[in-house]
Amino acid sequence: MTEVLTEQLVHQKSPQELTKLLYTALIEKLESSSKAIKQKNYLEANQLLQNCNDILYRLGAGINYEAGIVADQLEAIYNYMADRIIEANMNKSIAPIDEVLSLIKIVADAWNTALARGVDKPEKVMLKKKASAYDQDFYYDQGTLDQKE
Repeated sequence: MTEVLTEQLVHQKSPQELTKLLYTALIEKLESSSKAIKQKNYLEANQLLQNCNDILYRLGAGINYEAGIVADQLEAIYNYMADRIIEANMNKSIAPIDEVLSLIKIVADAWNTALARGVDKPEKVMLKKKASAYDQDFYYDQGTLDQKE
């Protein structure tokens, strides 16, 4: 089931969750564009492939370059995929779409795995440490707060 994104919902998402949504949207649009080309609906395929490149542009704009070489490599992959999508759109060819689909699924799977493991949540770690220090003086018992004597 596709989540309907309102502007309010977008503001409630973390950057990591927004990236996940962009990957999902990119995969869906690539699959739809492939179907449109097979059905010789080139106008729809053109629009979908343009949307794919717009998503790749947004993904590229969100790269955190403080991540080091991985960020540079990710940018190179996004640029490569954008070029292949343009080629697919110009030639109405499915092969470049399939190639981009296989690449983005690998990237999305890795991203989703890292997201599920909470790899990129330094604020969560900080809260945990603060909570631990705070817990030294207080005990929590199902919603009640009792100070340590």
